[in-house]
Amino acid sequence: MLIKTRGIVLRSMKYSETSIIADIYTEERGMRSYIISGVRSRKAKIKASLLQVMSLVDMVAYDRHEKGLNRVRELRPAHVFQSLPFDVRKSAVGLFMAEVARKTIREPEENRRLFDFLFHTFRFLDETAGPIANLHLFFLLELSSFLGFVPAEEWSEKTPVFDLQEGVFVAEPPPHAYYLGKDESRLLHQLLDKSMEACHELSMQWQQRRSLLLHLIDYYRLHIENLPEIHAHVVLQEVLEGG
Repeated sequence: MLIKTRGIVLRSMKYSETSIIADIYTEERGMRSYIISGVRSRKAKIKASLLQVMSLVDMVAYDRHEKGLNRVRELRPAHVFQSLPFDVRKSAVGLFMAEVARKTIREPEENRRLFDFLFHTFRFLDETAGPIANLHLFFLLELSSFLGFVPAEEWSEKTPVFDLQEGVFVAEPPPHAYYLGKDESRLLHQLLDKSMEACHELSMQWQQRRSLLLHLIDYYRLHIENLPEIHAHVVLQEVLEGG
């Protein structure tokens, strides 16, 4: 059957001289893999440029309801990026978000709230003229709420330590290595209270931002079974800290 849906390109791989396989998170069917033939030919109806990672698209696709490759019949931009592909800092943040989303979202089913969150975040990253140094941290925390392990309880002087393994703020350091100290736990709590538009207002040193990022990646590893290695944060750190 044919479906019409919006989609977010999370990975694009060369399959042959003229074809591409793309992992696209769709509004109607969740995570899907598609093969798009002939995109590099001169007469291509669908151009390879529309399948760059992070692209937001409107598509008409064949859907078989089972795992495997489906085919795309029509593809056009749902939003044309104005700054994201040309801004090194924004691109680094966007590629990190795309990799995390691709490796953590596994359900091939509709989740419109999650789709809207991802779609809006990429649009916001493209359109904002404000600082973006905390956006990747906000993204990780917000995505965790959709994945089922958003941090619980609240930071206080009585519960100043965040237990990464249990996902809660506690009174004392737990008997394992996976926890945040008092200062980082407070930053985590403050970030949880921020909106996407206001997350840049939280002041952090680059060392704190780096440490919190690495701990949040550990948090994901602890709560998602067999999570593949995340690579894009290495480039992200270099870009953000260099700026």
